[in-house]
Amino acid sequence: MIPPPAAPPANVAIRTVGLTRTYGAVSAPVHALRGVDLEIGRGERVALLGKSGSGKSTLVNVLGGLDRPSSGRVEVGGRDLGRLSVDQLASHRLRTVGIIFQSFNLIPSWTLLQNVELPLVFAGRRAGERRAAAAGALQAVGLGHRLEHRPGELSGGEHQRAAIARALVNRPEIILADEPTGNLDTATTNEVVELLLKHLEAHGTTLLLVTHDEELAERCTHRVVRFKDGRLSA
Repeated sequence: MIPPPAAPPANVAIRTVGLTRTYGAVSAPVHALRGVDLEIGRGERVALLGKSGSGKSTLVNVLGGLDRPSSGRVEVGGRDLGRLSVDQLASHRLRTVGIIFQSFNLIPSWTLLQNVELPLVFAGRRAGERRAAAAGALQAVGLGHRLEHRPGELSGGEHQRAAIARALVNRPEIILADEPTGNLDTATTNEVVELLLKHLEAHGTTLLLVTHDEELAERCTHRVVRFKDGRLSA
């Protein structure tokens, strides 16, 4: 059993200690995370670099409170996620972390304004306030003219910019970006990266960028952490 550590320093945004995640039957387990020890400071931008299937997305899901560890500790924003209830984890996703997925995850039948407004609905913000905040977030990513458009009417780059607006609308302390440019061409990737970096620099937000793109990692982050077979590698 891992002994309870001392309280994390105030300048630590993410810390994992002996973190594991195992799926599947006991007779045929899949070890997605194998004893991950990771520390990221507040305001730091870190790239998690590795091939598909190395466990990167599993780590994002655990840090985002979408999945629970099998063992070890995971502390995000000063809280031990392993001790949080389902409702507390939902609050964690609303207020502490913003998650940007490769697949966008926009609701097709809703307008962009409604999609970006959704986290604010769950956060209990008043209708007028949340609409103004969602419109402002979309304006910030260059989609102020698309508020009433639905995802099916947009390009891939516009989809991702909308997904970024949704992740940032609550001004989270930490951004978890899982292959955010994986489906985009080079020109659109550059646009999306510039938008994200502008926000990070303006607000001092912590970033964990999951990618397999060496150039993107070097461009966007302060340091690169390599991941292989569920473990950090040298």
